Amino acid sequence: MPPDFSSLVHWILFLPLGAAALSALFLRRSGAIAAWFSTATAFTIAGLSLQLLLQSSGTVTWHVELAMLGKISLGFGYLIDDNARLMLFVVSFVAAWIHLFSVGYMQDDAARGRFFAGLSIFMFSILGIVVADNLLMTFIFWELVGFSSYMLIAHYFDKDFAAAASKKAFIVNRVGDLGFILGIAMCLSLYGTLDFAALKDHAAAAKTIPVAVGALLMCGFLGKSAQFPLHVWLTDAMAGPTPVSALIHAATMVAAGVYFMARVSFLLAPEVLNFIAISGAGMAALAGLCALAQTDIKKSLAYSTLAHLGIMGCALGLGHPELALMHMAMHAFFKATLFLGAGSVIHGCHHEQDMLKMGGLLKKMPLTAATFIAATLSNCAVPFLAGWYSKDAIIEAAWHDGHLAIFAFLSLAALATCLYSGRMIRLVFLGEANSEEAAHAHESPWTMTLPLVVLGLVYSVAGGFLASTLLPAGSLQPIKPALEAIAFHLTAPSTIVGLVSLVLGFLGALKFYGSVRGADALQVLSPRTYHLLEHRWMDGVYRWYVDAVQRRVAEFIAFLDLLLINGVAVRWIGGGVPAVLGYLTGRSFHRGQTRAYALWIVIGSLFLAWFLIAR
Repeated sequence: MPPDFSSLVHWILFLPLGAAALSALFLRRSGAIAAWFSTATAFTIAGLSLQLLLQSSGTVTWHVELAMLGKISLGFGYLIDDNARLMLFVVSFVAAWIHLFSVGYMQDDAARGRFFAGLSIFMFSILGIVVADNLLMTFIFWELVGFSSYMLIAHYFDKDFAAAASKKAFIVNRVGDLGFILGIAMCLSLYGTLDFAALKDHAAAAKTIPVAVGALLMCGFLGKSAQFPLHVWLTDAMAGPTPVSALIHAATMVAAGVYFMARVSFLLAPEVLNFIAISGAGMAALAGLCALAQTDIKKSLAYSTLAHLGIMGCALGLGHPELALMHMAMHAFFKATLFLGAGSVIHGCHHEQDMLKMGGLLKKMPLTAATFIAATLSNCAVPFLAGWYSKDAIIEAAWHDGHLAIFAFLSLAALATCLYSGRMIRLVFLGEANSEEAAHAHESPWTMTLPLVVLGLVYSVAGGFLASTLLPAGSLQPIKPALEAIAFHLTAPSTIVGLVSLVLGFLGALKFYGSVRGADALQVLSPRTYHLLEHRWMDGVYRWYVDAVQRRVAEFIAFLDLLLINGVAVRWIGGGVPAVLGYLTGRSFHRGQTRAYALWIVIGSLFLAWFLIAR
């Protein structure tokens, strides 16, 4: 490997770690300095990633052995292929503009130093996943991403909802990561290595790949990329600052699972791919519809992210990881714009997040409105905008491969996307102001609007054209042939679905949601439908499982622990039996209920009276 590329990757990976350390140790109370220092570092990394994307080609590797575990080598290294180059650029580029946006958005926050240190350590973690050349290194950075996202979501840790959301994100991801680490252990047991290159050779030599390997590795993807059934944490993560929402939901944390699945696609059995395709398509349709029952602008965008993650997962399941990665890149541009635009709206409306209390912001915040609308149209896959190149390619792939049920779900997702997008534009930017906050809204400072212009008016519009036309052929080798194979044209089924969805969905929503002022038209006209879409059914299922199953199992294990360990092994029978009886009577009698206490007092009094009378 050429030495200049190895040093380039070193700088890309370790610069954010240095920025995080400096900000955390010396700039905690110098918020402005920490903000600009972290932002400058992020733009430097973006420049280096662009250089790597344009100048390198083929597969770039570097590895150093750290330890030997028997015959197993544990090491630290880089595997930079076409997918890694694209992911490096997208993550660093979008994150750099999010840093600049954060300078203005977090200007009045007393904990800016801690916030920007968190952003830097998050970048270090996600970049480590991108460049890792083995499963162990990937898992270490995977857990660092989980920890740093936990810190960022809990930035307002003094607020109960933020603390609860961060814990929920952390715990749900640990569930997926349990399966992930078991999958790593299974790879080590079957193949004797954790290096991606060696695993690919083993997979090529083997006739079949065990289903369990892909299923366990998929668990990490289900958690990190918020796929069904571990998707419940994503909407709650809106409790963090808006730039964190953009960073997590646009190009970094949720995209890490998609990237990882593309990285290990050779280990995924057909049964695993089928599950990913079907569940992804179903979630894309359902999440898009659920976005219609959200009044918080950030939560509506969070459900939009769930829908697009389902589309990416569907592309993986259909056997098109290159299309999943391209949609990840295009989605990063327009979804980052939408989240940052939502942050600008919230900032301009004096921290109001309820869309029903907005309205008329097109006149008050024209630059934010223009960029938000451009990104929304890209989200709706208007032909020749960024989202069209990737989203319609996946829908077209489902049609070409004969997966008609998946094609139907993706078509419903396309219609739902246009519906919630038109609803959002109508409630937020059109009509009249519905609150004092909206009436006195103002445009955001340049540090917030410049990222919107770059990501919204440039990359959300022209990102697909730039990726498919202007970049060197070697830098996006897997994507260009895939796009050429799809053979886009305006009479393709995917394009017809998109155009019909635009007319019926987007334009229809503009008219429908303008019929009722200051309220949600769907909630007014069909409250039952609105409730079905608004209710969080999976949260209820998990709550029932924890209360009715897991807690009972934990209590039974605690009883066995007290009986066998304390009762037999420690105190033997003489001391153990009374301890168990005391535990059982304590659980039965001491429940913190006044009515139960009164009942036992009455029963005890009657028993005492009977005993005295009987004598």
